[in-house]
This record gives sequence, C-alpha cells and structure tokens, in this order.
Amino acid sequence: MARLLDLTRLASRHGRGPLTGVDRVEAAYLDELLARDEPAFGLLRVPLGYLLIDRSGMIALRDRMGGRPTGPSDLPGRLLRPRQPARARLEADLRRLALDGCLPWRLASMLRRHLPQGACYLNTGHSNLTDRGLRRLRAAGVRIAVFVHDVIPLDHPELARAGIPAVFARKIAAVSAHADLVIHSTADARRRTEARLPRVPAGIVAPLGVGPLRPDPMSLPPGLPPPRPYFVALGTLEPRKNHALLLDVWDALHARLPEADVPALLILGTRGWADPVLFRRLDAGPWRGRTVFESPGLGDGAVASLLAGAEALLFPSFAEGFGLPPVEAAALGVPVLSSPLPAIRETLSDYPVYLDPADRYLWTETIAAWGQRRRGQRGPGRPAPTWEDHFRMVFSCV
Repeated sequence: MARLLDLTRLASRHGRGPLTGVDRVEAAYLDELLARDEPAFGLLRVPLGYLLIDRSGMIALRDRMGGRPTGPSDLPGRLLRPRQPARARLEADLRRLALDGCLPWRLASMLRRHLPQGACYLNTGHSNLTDRGLRRLRAAGVRIAVFVHDVIPLDHPELARAGIPAVFARKIAAVSAHADLVIHSTADARRRTEARLPRVPAGIVAPLGVGPLRPDPMSLPPGLPPPRPYFVALGTLEPRKNHALLLDVWDALHARLPEADVPALLILGTRGWADPVLFRRLDAGPWRGRTVFESPGLGDGAVASLLAGAEALLFPSFAEGFGLPPVEAAALGVPVLSSPLPAIRETLSDYPVYLDPADRYLWTETIAAWGQRRRGQRGPGRPAPTWEDHFRMVFSCV
C-alpha cells in the first residue's frame, strides 16, 4: 500500500534543537516508511500551498533534520519565512527536490496525478487538521488515518495557551468528520478522545515505541552530573508538567536540611510556554547552579546518561496522553515518582511510586528520603513497548 505521511510538523522543528514528544513520533514514522519496501510519499504545508515529495525527498528531509547542511534560501523563503531562516532553507531544498507542488485548492488534483489508487494519508503531528484540507484529501481518493495523541486542550483548557482549546476543537471536529481511522497511544487516550468526537471513526490503541536508549557520558556538558545524589525532571516546561511543585519542594528541602544534604534537581527540557513567574523563579532562584540545574537542548545520549544515574525521574504532571519520560526511565531501571494518571498506570502499572501532584509535603518527604539512598535499592527495569510492535498494529490497519 502507498502511504502519504504529513511531514509539516517535523519540518517546522528544523533548527530548533532536539526533537521532543510528538515530533519524535513523526520522525519515527518517517524512518519506518523509508525502511519499508513500499511506495512512500511526504506532504508538507508551506507558504501558499503544498509540496509533495517522494522517497528521495523524504531521505533528504531526514538527513537535514539529522544535521546535514541545507542549501541557500530561495525567494519564497526570504519573503514568507523571514523570522524562520532555518525552516526557510529546508523548505527551499525540498522545493528543489519536490515531486510536485500546488496551491491549496489544487491539492486533490495534484495527489491524483501522483499517488497510486488506494493510498493512505497518515497524520501524526496534528498539523493541517482542517475541514477544508481533509475534504481535499478525501476528494483525492485517499484514506485518512490520524494519530490523536490526547485531547488535553479540551479536557483541561486551564492548562492550555489562550485560544488553543478553540483551535483544537476545530481539529477534532475535522477528524471526526473525515478520518477513516484514529490511532491512540493508550486506552485512556482513546476513551477521552472518543468522548469528544460527534462521529466516532474506527480506532486502534498502539502504544508508542521507545527506541534504544544509549547513555553517552562523553556528550555531557561540564558540571553534569553534579557531585551529589540527583533527581531528573524531563519534558518541556509548560504548566501541565507542574515544574512549580518541584521548585516548591526544593525550597522546602533547603529550609530543613544543610545544603550539603540537599539532592540536586536536573530540569532537562526546553522552555515552552508558562506563567512568567515560573521562568523568573528559575532564572533568579537562590538554588540555581547550586542544587537546581536547568539544562535544555541536550542530545539523546546525554539525557540517557543523566537519567540512568538519577535517584528517580520526577513526573508530577497534571495530564498526559501517554507519558514517554516515565516509560523511558523504567526501561533503564530508574525509579519513577509520578502523578497517578490513568495513562501512566496503564503503561507502567505498579512500577512508579504514585504521589498526588498537589501534595507538596508528600513529594518533599519522599524526595528527602530517596535522596539518601544513593541508587542502592534498584530493581530490574521494565520492558518498554517497541516501535516494531507499534507499527505492526498500525500498518495492519493502514
């Protein structure tokens, strides 16, 4: 079967540091399609229209996301992406390599010219989920499969940026109207998503895969890991990840312990969006560089090294569709302190220690006790789901 993968989100990440979350899922799908001996195409939304790339274009995109230099920008990039030079150069390369391109209203006719009959469109990044766009895909005769990672903006609008719940609601309505298949990473995410769909398409649950975790101590920056027991918080800094609780905990630890006895907190993740108060606390906090360290932009090998040496992963999140960091920590045999979220219970069962994300006292007491263990009480790791299993389930349906 021919498959058409929407690569808009992945291309938008070019030049913005290591991939995280949903971006990594789209990259895994790209790798899988390129590894298969089946027709594969990529679709990108660019200023003024769409680009269609074949296997050679998809390889070029993957190479450039992996660090291969891009060529110069072109006129459309300079005019229409003046504030995103890296993305403009990438899109210029892809325009030079594209199988075809079109204005938005010509999408269906472009796809009919190039795609084999019965092709399937795969959207894993929540980009281009509009009623008009999906109608045009339907007019091209392709089946539509969408990976809906979660509906957190609808279930917890207080944790989303202003305006995002309304935008997301329109995306979910378009998926409901046009998708042939919806892919979910957990049964909990499926239940929550289908409760929001006026029309419920066919659905499958395919847990996300965890790639090989290869610690690389040589890639660590100077000063890491710190010379004391430490805990890791891994993930983009945004309100639902609840980093403010961890800063409260470290304030409480310093109030009761000599500084020499306070474990370190390593915050590994880029700053997303949040209340400016959190960022001011990180920038001006008295423990910054002493027991609290913020290290964005680390590569996978460095993150795996720090995670492997931690007393535990701290995951006080308010909401998750899957929760990849706890699964990665468990695969390394690293203990996990987590909120008791249904998705985490589904993927890890009784492996984590579950703590109420609003109970600062309980988190403080647990971290203070675990900080004295010095990694001496570890059990075996928990086998992680694999991408091989994920794609076996998905591609049996699409």
